[in-house]
Parts: sequence; structure tokens; C-alpha cells
Amino acid sequence: MRFRIFTEPHRGADYSTLLTVAKAAEELGFDAFFRSDHYMSSGPVRELPGPTDAWITLAGLARETEHIRLGTLVSPATFRLPGPLAVSVAQVDQMSGGRIEFGFGAGWIEVEHAAYGIPFPGIGERFERCAEQLEIITGLWETPEGGRYSFAGKHYSVTDSPALPKPAQRPRPPIVVGGFGPLRTPRLAARFADEFNVPFRNVPETAAAFGRVRRACIAAGRDPASMVYSAAQVVCCGRDDAELAKRATAIGREPSELRRNGLGGSPAEIAERVAEYAGAGAGTMYLQVLDLTDIDHLELLSQLLPLTGADGE
Repeated sequence: MRFRIFTEPHRGADYSTLLTVAKAAEELGFDAFFRSDHYMSSGPVRELPGPTDAWITLAGLARETEHIRLGTLVSPATFRLPGPLAVSVAQVDQMSGGRIEFGFGAGWIEVEHAAYGIPFPGIGERFERCAEQLEIITGLWETPEGGRYSFAGKHYSVTDSPALPKPAQRPRPPIVVGGFGPLRTPRLAARFADEFNVPFRNVPETAAAFGRVRRACIAAGRDPASMVYSAAQVVCCGRDDAELAKRATAIGREPSELRRNGLGGSPAEIAERVAEYAGAGAGTMYLQVLDLTDIDHLELLSQLLPLTGADGE
């Protein structure tokens, strides 16, 4: 099992805070540091310090970390045009020495689009745009140097592109597609993704989503074993009940609720819960850490690595 730290900076974190967390995650042996790509949440908003841009953040972290992998979970297709996004991600991958993973999705929080002047089409069009963007981005990255790339779609067209720059990873950085929809998401993952992620679902629901993606892979003529399967859950860990309650209060949750709906409890309790996800087919677990000022929490969570046989490499 690989463990990755997953953050939600739009809830209130500036770059220096994210850098502290990323460096701590690297030093403690976690496999990766991921961040969401949001400007606002659908719930209560912490006004200050305001949102940070995901790819600008990752560019900075690429130069200030050494070996931890970095990525988004996930960048919305609504936020950026596919050509410039391919350039940005390729450049950040170069800056990191080939440590970027590209999480990508259709977008879903309407209020953040309205707040920052971003068009928010219906769900069908968002999925169409997502598929076309993935087609273009992978096409640009995978075009041989010296070649040209063109694409004509319903929403985007690319004409005679030099398809530069190239990412450090060849043919491209790993692509992560996530969700739990019954049809469009599995097909999109089977077509484009190296990893399929199920966020914030219980073990039976996660196993069912993995099964749909495996079937979609078979239908597409792809070996389901070529896909990495992962899960994401909010985590709240304490050495005892008092410490757990304190951390739960800090993120506005209850210990009992976190034990039911996330990864809540002692390191041993969380390791048992993670083993259930492993039994459902997950090889990677994203630990959603919501209080980014609590570095001691990360140190405690690092106890999961020997408990589960993970080495952080």
C-alpha cells in the first residue's frame, strides 16, 4: 500500500503552509503530496488567506522538494484550456525531475465557477470537454519531437501544433481519473487513466466502482491489471481518545462519525481500516489531511507505513 498526503488548500492555506506540509511528508516517507484544484468549496468558506493556484503551487514545490511525487486530485476541465495546460504540466514535470502526476476531471462545484467568472456548462458537456482535453493533452505529450499534432473536436481544435514542451516522464506523466459514476467515468478511465481513484466512499462502494472500471477496461480491450486502483479518505488520528477528539474538533467533525465515514482512530485502527480497502483492490490510499498546521499529525500518520508494510518509496 502506498500512502499519499492529500490536502485541500482552498479551505485556508497559503504557499508557505503547503511547503511545510510537503517537506514534512517527504521527510516522513510518504509516497506523494497531492492537493485539490479548487478556488472555493461548496460548504462554509474560510475567507483568508484565500485560494492558491494548484499548478503554480506545484511548480514551487517541484523546486523545493527532492523525491516526493506531486499531483492534483483533480484539476477540472472547466478551469483551463487544454493546450496551455499541457504546457504548464509538462514544464512542472521538468522542474520536478519527472515527479508529477496529473489528476484530471470534469469539474463539479458550481459556486466556485460563479465566484471566479468561469463558465459552468451542464454535466454532459463537462464530460465531453474533459474527454477532448485528455485527448489533446495526451496527444501533445505523446507526439514525437519534430512532429506535429492536430485535433478537431466539438469543443476544442488544435492545428499543426509543434507539441512542445515535452514532460520529463515519457511518454507522459501518469494520469489519474477519479469518481464513482456508473458509465462515463469508467469509460474515461479505461481510455486515458493510469490510475483510477474513488474518493470518500465506503469499502463496498469502492469495490463496486473498481469493478465497473475493470469491466470498462475489458470492453475497451485493455488489461484491467494495467490500472492502478486507489481510494481517498479523510483521516484523523490520535494516540488516545482525547487526542483524537481534539483533532476531530479542529476540523469540525466528531470522532464517531470519522470512524464510520473516514479513517478515524489510532494508527492501529486506521491500519485495519486501510486493510479493508486493500482487500477491495486499492493499492494506494490518499490521506486527506484537513488541518495543515498540525505537523505532529503527519508524524503520527507515518506510523502507518511500517504497520502496513509501506516503505514510502
